[in-house]
Amino acid sequence: MKLYGYFRSSTSYRLRCALELKGLAYENVPVNLLKAEQKGEAFTARNAFGSVPMLETETGDKAQSMAILEWLDEAYPDQPLLPADPEQRYVARELAYAIATELHAPLNLPVLKWLKEEYGKSQEEVDRWYRHWLARTLEPLEQRLGQLGAGDFLFDRPGFFEAVLMPQMYNARRFAFDFADKPHMTRIEAACLAEPAFQRAHPDAQSDNPDNPENKDS
Repeated sequence: MKLYGYFRSSTSYRLRCALELKGLAYENVPVNLLKAEQKGEAFTARNAFGSVPMLETETGDKAQSMAILEWLDEAYPDQPLLPADPEQRYVARELAYAIATELHAPLNLPVLKWLKEEYGKSQEEVDRWYRHWLARTLEPLEQRLGQLGAGDFLFDRPGFFEAVLMPQMYNARRFAFDFADKPHMTRIEAACLAEPAFQRAHPDAQSDNPDNPENKDS
């Protein structure tokens, strides 16, 4: 498989987490969002949405990260992302889709650029926008984790929910979101960061991250 994505894209990051957790081999193919490579004719001919991630598989190219997560579990049932118990599966989906559906749309790169270019918003104002919408979803999410009695992970091991949570927390920290009052979330984050699968999936480890010393020309 080939994963077309961008190192800092939360949706690309969640797919890397999932692939690593399931132990599936894949080739990472960088797509530079800052250069709008995802909007090029060659790319949109394969992915009409003109977005990342796109997963090239034996059965065709697949877009939309949440649909791909579900497909991975169905096509490759070993090391499942979702628990076997229907109620636990629901909870994992409930929390993951809260992040994916409520936060991705108002916080993705095209929206942030639109705020600046069309409405003349400063970076400080854009940052405030970002943190406002994060709080709207992450505060009830933290409450739900407390109600569920989550430990180091939502259930006994990381999976569907953690693959979606970790990229959102990474991006939230880039915008100086305060997690001081979110002990459940930060405990899960710390536990995930200690896992080799999440370390390999992290933006800092990607070949298209210009800040990674290993990726610089010698």
